[in-house]
Amino acid sequence: MTATVDLNSDMGEGYGRWSLGDDAALLDIVTSANIACGFHAGDPDVMAQTMRLAVENSVGIGAHPGFPDLQGFGRRRMHLPGESLANAIRYQVGAASAMAKAAGGRLRHLKLHGALSNMASEDAALARLCYAAALEVEPDLVIMVLAATAMEVVVREMGCPYAAEIFADRAYEDDATLVDRAKPGAVIHDPARAAARMVEMVRAGAIIAESGKRIPARIDTICLHGDTPEAVAIARKVRSALEGAGITVARF
Repeated sequence: MTATVDLNSDMGEGYGRWSLGDDAALLDIVTSANIACGFHAGDPDVMAQTMRLAVENSVGIGAHPGFPDLQGFGRRRMHLPGESLANAIRYQVGAASAMAKAAGGRLRHLKLHGALSNMASEDAALARLCYAAALEVEPDLVIMVLAATAMEVVVREMGCPYAAEIFADRAYEDDATLVDRAKPGAVIHDPARAAARMVEMVRAGAIIAESGKRIPARIDTICLHGDTPEAVAIARKVRSALEGAGITVARF
């Protein structure tokens, strides 16, 4: 069983006058933050504010790049030319790194967002392209990957530091990929259910799919999405349940 696990959340997803999620409350609970870089969500002011709060709370700062899709929140699949996608990753990582430095912190990790992440979990070549582009900008980044997917195969082959991630608020298919959000039950809203399944998975060292199938997995970090209405309640319940089970919650 994993004795220590990181708890991360996607955040910084407001834009201009529109806010999304309670980042301040989440940053009192989580240990790592994946901060939107302006393509699927976020803007320079939101990035600056979120990163300052992360630094104040000793929360690890990560870049959360996605497709250029503000209207679709980066959750629509897009097919960009390879070099264009690589440049989009470089651009977002560079912005995140600069903003983190200005906030008095540093960029520690990278986590792909939304549809881009889902596609990379199925397509090793796409994952490699994205990770190589990010590491060209920040060679010391820890790459956060969906555990037991093509992403993990790629980072092992590349020999770069990585953190394997499971999700508290998402259901799993039998191949360790996430159930499509269009399907019923894909998103888990009940904090108690989310917490219980995280303790079970960490104890088992396995992803437990909706079918009941157990997929052995390295588990370094647990994610919850900051844009779900129950995000803060889920974060509190998951952290409390893990600590109650004797599992330390700390930055990877």
